[in-house]
Amino acid sequence: MKTKPYQIGFNEIKETYNTNDFKQGLTTDEAKKRLAQNGPNKLESQKTPKWKIFLRQFNNMVIYVLIASTIITLLMGHYSDSIIIGLVVVINAIIGYYQESNASDALEKIKQMLSIEATVYRDGQRKDVPAEDLVVGDTVFLEAGDNVPADLRIIDSDNLRIQESALTGESNSVEKIDSKLDGENIALADQLNMAFASTAVTNGSGSGVVVATAKDTEIGKISTEVSSVKQRKTPLMQIIDGLGTKVSYFIVAASILIFIIGLVFDTYALPVLALAVVAMMVGAIPEGMPATTSVILAKGVSDMAKKQNTIVKTLPAVETLGSVDVVATDKTGTLTKNEMTVTDILIGDQELQVSGTGYEPTGQITQNNQPVEITPELKLFLEAGYYANDTNLSHENGQWIINGEPTDGAFLTLYHKVFDFEQKPEYEEVDILPFDSDYRYIGKLVKDKDNQRTLFVKGAPDKLLDMAKKQDSNFNYDYWLKKIQQFSAEGKRVIAVGYEKQAPTTDKVTHEMIVDGLNFLGVVAIIDPPREEVIESLKVMRTAGVQVKMITGDNAITAKAIGEKLGLADEINAITGVEWDALSDDEKIIAADKNQVFARTTPSNKLEIIEALQKNNKVTAMTGDGVNDAPALKRADIGVAMGIKGTDVAKDSADMILTDDNFATMSSAIKEGRRIFDNIKKSILYLLPISFSEGLIVAYAILTKQEIPLQPSQLLWINMVSAITIQFALIFEPAEEGIMTRKPRKTGSKLMNRHDIFQMTYVAILIAAVSLIIDTYLNNIGVSDAISSTTMVNTLILGKIFYLFNIRTPKFALSKELFSNSKVFVFVGLMLLLQLFLTYVPFMQKIFYTGNIGLVEWGMAIVAGAVVLLITEIDKMIRLKINR
Repeated sequence: MKTKPYQIGFNEIKETYNTNDFKQGLTTDEAKKRLAQNGPNKLESQKTPKWKIFLRQFNNMVIYVLIASTIITLLMGHYSDSIIIGLVVVINAIIGYYQESNASDALEKIKQMLSIEATVYRDGQRKDVPAEDLVVGDTVFLEAGDNVPADLRIIDSDNLRIQESALTGESNSVEKIDSKLDGENIALADQLNMAFASTAVTNGSGSGVVVATAKDTEIGKISTEVSSVKQRKTPLMQIIDGLGTKVSYFIVAASILIFIIGLVFDTYALPVLALAVVAMMVGAIPEGMPATTSVILAKGVSDMAKKQNTIVKTLPAVETLGSVDVVATDKTGTLTKNEMTVTDILIGDQELQVSGTGYEPTGQITQNNQPVEITPELKLFLEAGYYANDTNLSHENGQWIINGEPTDGAFLTLYHKVFDFEQKPEYEEVDILPFDSDYRYIGKLVKDKDNQRTLFVKGAPDKLLDMAKKQDSNFNYDYWLKKIQQFSAEGKRVIAVGYEKQAPTTDKVTHEMIVDGLNFLGVVAIIDPPREEVIESLKVMRTAGVQVKMITGDNAITAKAIGEKLGLADEINAITGVEWDALSDDEKIIAADKNQVFARTTPSNKLEIIEALQKNNKVTAMTGDGVNDAPALKRADIGVAMGIKGTDVAKDSADMILTDDNFATMSSAIKEGRRIFDNIKKSILYLLPISFSEGLIVAYAILTKQEIPLQPSQLLWINMVSAITIQFALIFEPAEEGIMTRKPRKTGSKLMNRHDIFQMTYVAILIAAVSLIIDTYLNNIGVSDAISSTTMVNTLILGKIFYLFNIRTPKFALSKELFSNSKVFVFVGLMLLLQLFLTYVPFMQKIFYTGNIGLVEWGMAIVAGAVVLLITEIDKMIRLKINR
């Protein structure tokens, strides 16, 4: 097995990367040679041309049929028909293009994360060079404030700490070491002698040898994964595409059959027969389906942005939420605040609890749910944690933020939960001993107004326990060690504090002052707390049959403890990234289903977990905020990024952004997704029988050698104009009762059950029959073709209007449900106005071959519609009785 950079010592580094002297660095000529061989340290990305995206919209069976119809009508000289059909084709293509061209380019954002300049040793001198000129073997100097320009093997560390949360999920900045590590497969977050491109240096300084550039870096691998990830079609798009294709094949096959029959029996002259068959195809094809679906989705997008602080970037993503079986989520910043918080204080034999989460100084210290008195001992404890600190807490733009270490920020917030933020400090700083990874504590010398000097110390418990033992031989070391281990087992980080009085003349802090002995004050337990609103949201999701999986770069103990607090499942099973890597593909599918917590994961692990869930036929949502989440966000059926703390890369890879970083929005979003799916299903079940009834009318006329009662343009009017009026009423239908107690739809399940198909069939026949009866009657009494065809158009429209009230709700139409969606009446009124416009305006009569009809014809159309409603409601009554 190839040795990895973190496994090798200094001499092997020099040998492996042809670097003789770290401080001397490479020569300029050698660097140029390597740059020419391996290419620049930058990431490349490719964009799909806009014209290709536009042309893709025509690759659809429904569109093929409409294009063929446009060409046939054009050749026959029916220009108004061909123009109207052509416009429908173009409108559908524009809608599809708009949806797809809004797709994001996460690679551009990843490129922007790479630093612009780097400080390197070249020709024995330290100099700044463009980061893209870095080569493997270069020695790079790092200091606080720098972005790491490439993947480095650390060779020198002076209290060097790097914030890697966006890449690894580890919320604390990581202390870096220069010694080699033993182990074959050490998780990214545990590679303490490595620095990774795009991460940020928070403390100290150091240097490292470049071991990977461009696409070979960890962030480069992520960009490669992002670009190579194939996104699945959403469940809704799979259903609609499949349905559209099947319906189109059926209609084309039926049209060819009718054409052959007409040709064999010499029903009409060939041009007339061709136009009749085109009319049949245009009538039966559900042209309004893409438009209606898109508008329902767009309304869902708009509602979620207004009501739920959610930006949805692709329309189908809204509905996908309603199909979700599993939500895979990052921990840090998503389920938790990514704001370290003190939850427990242990002073002597007193165990105290602290309320409030995050850096906002709101909360109190309690014992047995009762506020505690701030004793001199507790006050000194709080002061020690507050002053032994080099982090700042501030209030900016309505948010409490820190500049420095998260654990230090937790102590500042704890102090200000007791003492007012504006209160003047009691102590003045004299000197500070910064945190050092070799000693693992920080010390600060302060003086009060009487020049009394105190040294406050905060650091690793094992260090301070040893010092306390030196100071007091009776110190109960075992008691404190046991308590610390208990907190650690709960996934909490433990920090100890102590103090030592100093002489008024002391002006300098030294390590000797601390290691020789210290007065031990106590410890705090700190955790990145679960978001309070998430717990309730998870209960709702579990009731709805949606599983939640936590995928994090954090350690397994902490992650499992958070999972238990959140209530991810009745029993929490956890697996680490290293354990996951050892599994076969089949074992990964089982493990993805069985485990709720995935700890110490790499970006590749996250992607593989999503893929394993999808192989198990799970519709999967992924939430995250880091660069390391990007491939999984893109691969998931719906990727959800955090809007405030999320990286640009995560936001660009996702389909949806939570602008308030509130994971609890997911349960509301799932409910909205289910409502939208219900309404889309209703619109399809509503649209198809109407379209089929039009096709049946034309087919009947051809087979019985009668005049074609409807023109292609009239059929398009019925399908498209009603689709953008009365059909839109279904957009506003409220969620049905018990929508969040239903289990998620099974992947691959059919849109329509047997009864749906039965109802669709008899409604199509019923509407066609009543329309043909009226048409036959009018022809028998000698009315003109224009009047009879206009009456038929209005009969079909009124049939649609009455049928709308049936399909809206599973309950009876004429019940309190009639008024649950008041906008229905607005859209019905608009449709009726358009029908009057079509019927009586002269230029519309010329385009659509209509004429002025009277009250008798209107009365017939209304009766026909009422018959449709009556029969479908009787069917509903029978079904409700059977279901009971």
